[in-house]
Amino acid sequence: MPVIEYQQYINAPVELCFDLARSVDIHTKTTSKTKEIAVDGVTEGLLEEGDTVTFEAIHFGIKQRLKAQVTLMEKPYKFVDIMVKGAFHSFVHTHQFIEESGGTIMIDKFQYKSPFGPIGVLADKLFLEKYMRAFIVFRAKALKNIAEIMPNQVL
Repeated sequence: MPVIEYQQYINAPVELCFDLARSVDIHTKTTSKTKEIAVDGVTEGLLEEGDTVTFEAIHFGIKQRLKAQVTLMEKPYKFVDIMVKGAFHSFVHTHQFIEESGGTIMIDKFQYKSPFGPIGVLADKLFLEKYMRAFIVFRAKALKNIAEIMPNQVL
């Protein structure tokens, strides 16, 4: 099961970083490259524990839907979402926020299992893990840019 972990320092308060990361509206803005839109469940605003959201996006030239549920919320330091339905066999995405040096360290930990057994493992090695890492890094940097433009604001 591949595990992707990425840390990003953001010069903004932990509460703002936390809220940006769980905002459906910000998620769609930071994933515009894949044309993500929320189509079911919570489709705007901030996700809370127990909420589900279904995103539709284009990955590898194919329109896909992914339904995720927030299973843990420890405001403003941590939340976890899991895949309920989608292209992966499963995934767990842990978002952690640590106050440090007047800002926030945001940590993304994305654990997933590809579908299709050995073929999925081969896909991980050939391209999927690299693709998912780039996706997570791009989104983290976009969140950093948004947070540092709007310091001391809460969504």
